[in-house]
Amino acid sequence: MSNIPSQFSALKTVPGRDGRIALIDGVRLIAAVIVVLYHYTAWHHDRWGTATAAQAWPQLAQFTVFGNMGVQLFFIISGFVILLSSYGRSKAKFVGSRVGRLYPAYWVGVIITGTLVFFIWQQPSPTLTVGEILVNLTMFQGAFKIEDVDGVYWTLWAELRFYIMILLLMSLKWLTPTKVLAFAFIWPVVGLILQLAFPDGPAQVWISQLLMPKYAGLFTGGMALFLIYKFGPSWQRGAALILSATIAAFHTSIYGPHEAKEFVGIEPPAIAYWLIVLGFFAMLSILTLTRLNRVNFGGLKTAGAITYPMYLLHQVIGWWLIGLLSPVLPRWATLALVIALIAVAAWGVNRWVEVPFGGRLAKLVEKKLSRHRRETAPAQKGLRSS
Repeated sequence: MSNIPSQFSALKTVPGRDGRIALIDGVRLIAAVIVVLYHYTAWHHDRWGTATAAQAWPQLAQFTVFGNMGVQLFFIISGFVILLSSYGRSKAKFVGSRVGRLYPAYWVGVIITGTLVFFIWQQPSPTLTVGEILVNLTMFQGAFKIEDVDGVYWTLWAELRFYIMILLLMSLKWLTPTKVLAFAFIWPVVGLILQLAFPDGPAQVWISQLLMPKYAGLFTGGMALFLIYKFGPSWQRGAALILSATIAAFHTSIYGPHEAKEFVGIEPPAIAYWLIVLGFFAMLSILTLTRLNRVNFGGLKTAGAITYPMYLLHQVIGWWLIGLLSPVLPRWATLALVIALIAVAAWGVNRWVEVPFGGRLAKLVEKKLSRHRRETAPAQKGLRSS
């Protein structure tokens, strides 16, 4: 497997810029909480005893209608962190780390939510079959147009496609500062052009699946930010960051108001989404490129640790809990209690699933892939020499 150090080492890095940035863990939790509030107090479910959650929370929903923008923040962070975590790793180690990071908590989420949906509640997805729940365990259900056990899992399919792109760059030996920068320019621009050229029809389906034009600028903006963080500023890297942020804000300003109108019943102005997305990029630039990147204090590591399982567990399970508790408790008490219960459950999944099994799974996958490469390399060499 090719190693990233041999590809990156040609450029001098900024001293002291390696390892995790603690404040990003805090931002991740904030992103998860605003997504949770969006689904609990703005989304069009009826678990509060009203036709929609926004009717139960008319004032709060004016703000939480923007909570789905937490996903945009997640994608920007992912573009940054995936390069940070890939630096110095082989392809086998990269794949192993991603599998170990994503799957253990996800499997728990699918099993718990699937059991709730199929055997207990049966309201969010009454047409879901046991077979479809099993396909959900692969995390590739989006490729086969199979319904997600929990609607929030759609973002994981987007993340997987991004990881596959990174793996492809590694395989092509394109994971160098210059070529990553080129990729950060090319991907969102090509995606935008093709989306405008083919706004609907079968071509748009393929464009959406392969290039994710709506989200490309978010990922590449995070990648450009990493290049500035790791190797220092340049006008090219700054241009890539600005271009990605602009394209990401453009896409979000188009579909954001429509989704808010459809799922919440409130249609914010497009300028609000421009300001939110550009604000996210500005905030992360400050956190990563100033001395704030060295700030750390108690609780940030835990915040980062519970974010992913909290995101996985919150939607369907939370709606079910709201339906059980809201008839007997005040709304604010129900909201606070459900969020607290989900947070505790997320901590438990991290403590008893991710910590003991994530690292083991990562090492197992890395070992299997490395062994496969060693076994196939002689045969490939023989083919090249024959």
